[in-house]
Amino acid sequence: MNGFLPMTREEMDARGWDRPDFVYVLGDAYVDHPSFGPAIISRVLEKNGYKVCIVSQPDWRNGQDIMRFGRPRLGFLVCPGNMDSMVNHYTVAKKRRDFDAYTPGGAVGKRPDYACTVYCNYIRSYFKDAVIIAGGIEPSLRRLAHYDYWSDSLRRSELITSQADIISYGMGERSIVEIADALNAGLKPREITFVRGTAFKCDDRKVLGEFIELPSFEELKKDKKRYAESFRIQYENTDAITAKTLVESYGDFFVAVNPPSYPLSQMEMDEVYDLPYMRAWHPVYDKAGGIPAFKEIKFSLCSSRGCFGGCSFCALTFHQGRRIQARSHESLVKEAELLNHDPDFKGYIHDVGGPTANFRAPSCKKQLKSGVCPKRQCLFPTKCPNLEVSHADYVALLRKLRAIKGVKKVFIRSGIRFDYLMADKDDTFFYELVGHHVSGQLKVAPEHVSDRVLNLMGKPKNAVYKAFSKKFYLVTRSLKKEQYLVPYLMSSHPGSGLKEAIELAEYLRDNNLNPEQVQDFYPTPSTISTCMYYTGLDPRDGKSVYVPKSPHEKAMQRALIQYKNPKNYDLVREALIKAGRTDLIGNGGKCLIRPPKRVNASRGIKVSPDGKKITDKKRR
Repeated sequence: MNGFLPMTREEMDARGWDRPDFVYVLGDAYVDHPSFGPAIISRVLEKNGYKVCIVSQPDWRNGQDIMRFGRPRLGFLVCPGNMDSMVNHYTVAKKRRDFDAYTPGGAVGKRPDYACTVYCNYIRSYFKDAVIIAGGIEPSLRRLAHYDYWSDSLRRSELITSQADIISYGMGERSIVEIADALNAGLKPREITFVRGTAFKCDDRKVLGEFIELPSFEELKKDKKRYAESFRIQYENTDAITAKTLVESYGDFFVAVNPPSYPLSQMEMDEVYDLPYMRAWHPVYDKAGGIPAFKEIKFSLCSSRGCFGGCSFCALTFHQGRRIQARSHESLVKEAELLNHDPDFKGYIHDVGGPTANFRAPSCKKQLKSGVCPKRQCLFPTKCPNLEVSHADYVALLRKLRAIKGVKKVFIRSGIRFDYLMADKDDTFFYELVGHHVSGQLKVAPEHVSDRVLNLMGKPKNAVYKAFSKKFYLVTRSLKKEQYLVPYLMSSHPGSGLKEAIELAEYLRDNNLNPEQVQDFYPTPSTISTCMYYTGLDPRDGKSVYVPKSPHEKAMQRALIQYKNPKNYDLVREALIKAGRTDLIGNGGKCLIRPPKRVNASRGIKVSPDGKKITDKKRR
């Protein structure tokens, strides 16, 4: 049956259902589009014969919403949202955001903090013995003990705090069907210990087979070094072929995390994206103006999953994995052709990509049999000799999309890994990128210029970005284009002190760059960088790392990147004095800021540092 899945009792009755198999509780508005995880999971369950009803953004302070469909036959599914609820709610300065892109009209306050824990406990209070399966980015990245930036504490596995029976982590198409089939066959949640891509509570290690024992939660609380060691083991067990089951003890019981689900084949990926999505938000949101997040991706195509880039501050390794999964050209062309039927489509495809747009295949053939290397990265610190670099498939795909009748332009906005591009000896994609797929500005993410900081970030050396930038502008001029690079920069990442922040400011000065936005490092769950932030150690080698935590120092680092802004003058001057770089305060061409103006206290006359009076004309 076509149409949105039921959100009301009346919609369920219209389908002739007595009750659903699953009630899916969402922290976001209900958008039936494959860019939204809940849409995929619900449609996959529907394809496999299960009845799913949706409860979107329920009021967790009373039982009216959660009682809407009664007790489901098999259980509740809980997804707090497409973002971790705490990232969604708070800035890096821990200030409450005033806009929520996943809520009708951008309204705030429609989901609780720590939404997975609150929703699951909310359900448990009304349906004591109901089965609860948690999934999505929040429980996925909190499946084991983790540092929580907002409470500045080590928190237990979300499986415990939420009282869920099972966490389905990562991309859950395989695991959710296996769980559903097991429940449908009459198994109890405590008996479902065999599904890949899941975490569960248990008190008998005999059911596990081969496993790795992690430090207990009590050990982790007492010793940050043990936490760094535990995190390293977890990071090395994120590939479906090589990973072992991980066990974390909590006294009389433990949390077990099975190896990840196997990646989808291209045919399976195509089938997932070809399910009968409505490709719209539910009409109930029309009066509020719709869902802002959907407006951003409505005319974009997701071509791949996974990322072998290995940035330290990114959690993709823990969620989607490092192995690339890609859709076929035919699947993507078919979806692009559907856009022509939308009256709002003006011929512009906003993006064709994934976590990294120009990754369309596994980084080497070895991964297909042996998995990704647990202790080595494909691009960092330098390109692995086994890395297979080619943009031929991506070029062919983009050409097919450009040729579709009604398509005027195809942009790439989801991020280009420039070191991978520079490693390609064939310049075809470089010229096609600049010639056809940039909308005046190409956003790239060098993040920093200090090689010391870049090393901790898992990014290539600054020389690689310099070479890329030079080549971009050469190609741009050769094609008679006027286009620019917009670099994303990050301040206060572990390893970055005032010295490194000043190095970045000097680079911006020398290249006449004036970034409008600067991102402070945000310690989100389950990243290498967050582990560094919490422990002061690099989990990869155990070495100590300087971590800027003082809000004032972080403000100085951010101000240095935007040193041209007059509002930042005092912070920049303080930072330069503190770092012993007063040579950058003056009137010379290499100086970041001018000397401060002095005031003749007796006469109230402004004078320059050389003692000369500043006239009204000069002031103007």
